[in-house]
Amino acid sequence: MYAILDIETTGGKYNEEGITEIAIYKYDGHQVVDQLITLVNPEREIQPFVVNLTGINSGMLINAPKFHEIAKRIVEMTQDCVVVAHNSSFDYRILKTEFRRLGFDFQRETLCTVALTKKLIPDLDSYSLGKLCKKLCIPVSNRHRAEGDALATVKLFKLLIDKDSEKTIIKSHIKNGIEKELPSKFQKILDNLPSNTGLFYAHQNDGEILYIGKGKNIKKSVNKIFLKTSKKAKLLQSSLTSVSHELSGNELINMLKFHKEILQNKPKFNLYYPKKVDEITFSNSNLIVVDKGRTIGEKSIILIENDVLLGFCFVDLEYQINNLEILKSLISPLENSKYNRFSIKNYLEKYKVGKIIRF
Repeated sequence: MYAILDIETTGGKYNEEGITEIAIYKYDGHQVVDQLITLVNPEREIQPFVVNLTGINSGMLINAPKFHEIAKRIVEMTQDCVVVAHNSSFDYRILKTEFRRLGFDFQRETLCTVALTKKLIPDLDSYSLGKLCKKLCIPVSNRHRAEGDALATVKLFKLLIDKDSEKTIIKSHIKNGIEKELPSKFQKILDNLPSNTGLFYAHQNDGEILYIGKGKNIKKSVNKIFLKTSKKAKLLQSSLTSVSHELSGNELINMLKFHKEILQNKPKFNLYYPKKVDEITFSNSNLIVVDKGRTIGEKSIILIENDVLLGFCFVDLEYQINNLEILKSLISPLENSKYNRFSIKNYLEKYKVGKIIRF
């Protein structure tokens, strides 16, 4: 579970700032499950340049709650969560400072979307939130206000999870959030899994991935693993402590993601030998395959340019589909291998997709 947040402050000397606004979205890796958005009375003056930047002035905060009045809610919302922010060192420092004034030692694991973006989308000119949103075509409103910036960070984080084929983010979350003992372990795991198409990841207690599986119905596929009685299956069952998942939207993306992540992560309980296939060519050297995504309104994209398979992504806007540079920045790379090319062409010959754009 993640607590994705943004904080606006009064400005001023280091460690003397006060919070003027905070927004927290509790995110389970797939959707927002809780939120806190509020102005805060900092009980100190706001620097003029901050007023000009955020539009928040002292008059707006007279009747706002003071930090001690919302502190308990913040503790509850971030409990057992990884705190995520754009430049998390700043937001986390501000929170710790406010709690220290109350005599409370606030400690949480953190993830920074600046550092994650630099790793997963290297060589951009700027990693500021505003310029990233513009570059990646992430809708954003109320810039420099906590609610708008936190929601933009949620959308950016969702994109980063999609691009994180090495599962760095998931492994970190599992390691920090795992319960030592789960009552009725298997049933509890199943209760938290969806019945949608996607991949699932069986983790041991340090977050390491033991097994990757896929299915049209994730819950049923995991249940089959739990029902197996072979020696290997029993060893996997006894070793795993949690199961995470990712939705794929359709079978083609599911198959390509599975192949890529098995080869990258090499889980110890997967015996995977992809079949040998012949070299193929596509009907057109420049293709965009558009199909259904993971949610209503979302589309999956597979991009082929100059007869080279570049990768896949998910988009929400038609504008993203029609802008090749934006698509390239969103793409999770796929190897331009015989297997991947054959899988795509074979799927397109057998099944109907949303549309194919030739350019």
